[in-house]
Amino acid sequence: MLVAGLLFSCMGVLVKYGAAHFSISELVFYRSLFGLFILYAMLRRRKISLSTRHWQNHLWRGLSGTAAMMLFFYCISVLPLATAITLNYTSSLFISALTVLVLKEKFHLPLSSALAVGFAGVVLLLHPTLEHDQLIPGLLGLSSGLLAAVALLNVRHLGVLGEPGTRVVFYFNLISALASGVWMLAGGLHRIALSDLPLLAAIGASATFAQLAMTRAYRTGQTLVVGSLAYSTIVFSALFGLLFWHELLSLSAWLGIALIIASGMLSLRLGPTNAGAVK
Repeated sequence: MLVAGLLFSCMGVLVKYGAAHFSISELVFYRSLFGLFILYAMLRRRKISLSTRHWQNHLWRGLSGTAAMMLFFYCISVLPLATAITLNYTSSLFISALTVLVLKEKFHLPLSSALAVGFAGVVLLLHPTLEHDQLIPGLLGLSSGLLAAVALLNVRHLGVLGEPGTRVVFYFNLISALASGVWMLAGGLHRIALSDLPLLAAIGASATFAQLAMTRAYRTGQTLVVGSLAYSTIVFSALFGLLFWHELLSLSAWLGIALIIASGMLSLRLGPTNAGAVK
């Protein structure tokens, strides 16, 4: 999980650099395209068939995940790296809340308190730490967390249906490449120089191997421990943001991040199901 956290934060750094030369739809497309090549090679090597009877489930997972990634990449391009990634990681809070609603259970006091602490952290992070013209990107980052939670719930359902993890990630990349490709063509293309290829390939490779490392961590480790270590991405991102862009967050922003992390860890323990396992 620490490897996944480091790779996800590296992806964030690469996306932030790439946003200066390419549109968000282009970045999502190339990230998905290069990931698609890697996953196809892995499927062939493991002799896993691409045939599936659950294409509707893959479609919903792919579309919700693509929308979440579009918003996430946009927020990375305009917000401090640690802030953008923290807002996306509110998916743990939304998963716990959505799981309760799906299972038609009541919000008991401990879980309700944990979620309240998390969203109090969101308020601290969004206001007044974000500049006035960054409030909308901040809310879009929160929306990326909600859509990521929807996508992860679909991943869990696909797992219950017996779909292999590599196939699930493959179809996500396929749908993401098609959806972002249509948007990219509608919005115009930037010329790709030979020097851009390593950056675009690295975005796809870091994201794909991070997903695979995270999947392995959840399958082989204790869910609560792995889910807690997932927040290492925020720490790595804060360090990279300071190193490359001299991004300094205020004390209230760090307090908000700490509350979101604590709430996410508590919600994993207090939720009606182990929401973290869906990742």
